[in-house]
Amino acid sequence: MSEVVAKRWNFGANEVVERSSSLSIREYLNTLISNLDEGDTRPVIPLGHGDPSPFPRFSTDPSAVKAICDAVSSTKYNKYAAASGIPVARKAVAEYLSRDLSYQISPNDVHITSGCLQAIEILISALANPGANILLPRPTYPMYDSRASFSQLEIRYFNLLPENGWDVDLDAVEALADDKTVAMVVVNPCNPCGNVFSRQHLQKIAETACKLGILLIADEVYDHYAFGDKPFVSMAEFAEIVPVVLLGSISKRWFVPGWRLGWMVTLDPHSIMKDSGFAQSLTNVINISTDAATFIQGAIPDILGNTTDEFFSVKLGRVRECAEICYEEIMKIPCITCPSKPEGSMFTMVKLNLSLLEDISDDLDFCCKLAKEESLIILPGRAVGLKNWLRITFTAELDLLIDGLSRLKNFAQRHSKKNP
Repeated sequence: MSEVVAKRWNFGANEVVERSSSLSIREYLNTLISNLDEGDTRPVIPLGHGDPSPFPRFSTDPSAVKAICDAVSSTKYNKYAAASGIPVARKAVAEYLSRDLSYQISPNDVHITSGCLQAIEILISALANPGANILLPRPTYPMYDSRASFSQLEIRYFNLLPENGWDVDLDAVEALADDKTVAMVVVNPCNPCGNVFSRQHLQKIAETACKLGILLIADEVYDHYAFGDKPFVSMAEFAEIVPVVLLGSISKRWFVPGWRLGWMVTLDPHSIMKDSGFAQSLTNVINISTDAATFIQGAIPDILGNTTDEFFSVKLGRVRECAEICYEEIMKIPCITCPSKPEGSMFTMVKLNLSLLEDISDDLDFCCKLAKEESLIILPGRAVGLKNWLRITFTAELDLLIDGLSRLKNFAQRHSKKNP
């Protein structure tokens, strides 16, 4: 046995994986959970990640559940699927997305994925040529950062401007890009900021990407999560200006992230992706990737076709109600500033004023102590690229949300600097 232990083995920790994993939201959530006080009998209130599906007021539509059951019991979907998805699923997604567009998307341009995360993995893998770089927003959705780091694709960050409603700093985008820049990512409605980009701003983004000769990745997993003054407009409307890869899923609008069904749509009316060879590279990565569960794909036509407008309007109204309560309560806490009222997605970014607090060193320290003292999980801003900010998820049962914000207020008061 001692000889086996003493022997030199040729495997061990992977530094690239360690570095990439450290960028993930899960890593931060695990740290916060480890700080919870097991002696606190109050329920833990999770306002740190975007999954309201456990809450009854955000349960999915019964017709979606029936579609899954029917697909399984039909036994038609027990076999392997084609790499880009079964034809009926691709057709259903194309028709669903085309409802809100000025043109029709072809099913041939739709690739079914195992959630939006797999679409990100496939896309980043296809883009990661040696020496290439990608432009990501700050604050960010960290899965892009993790996958780019894992694929050794250089990351360059452009700012979203809180003083301008979290619009993209397009001057910074132009300054950051060079002849090795392959793409930029735009998340709309925005996770983590809670803003919705106007049609005019989306067009300017598309024109900037065209000027730079880069692919535009449009993450629209929160499509139709717009409850403010600005309507949701898909970046697909600007594919005539710049090649667009659109990402989406049923996870958020149907409140079923565990079903793992997403899509990646290549919008390339001028055949730029095709002629450059990128479209084939994307296909090649898809061919060596796993498939979304076939029975979920088989259920997609009925899920997309049979869910009523009433379901969506009721759920969106509940999201809006949560957002308004969150904003109103946050405004009552002196050490926290919310630059703008959330108008989309299920998040808001708020800034900590550490000068008003004692024995709090930074955003991570704030959130760890908050978890320990109040059994409340809120994500530190550094997890999404903004140190000394917080990302608050507001989609929860109303009583839990109100209780959580009350705990946050009590914590802030308890740690406020006392007047001399």
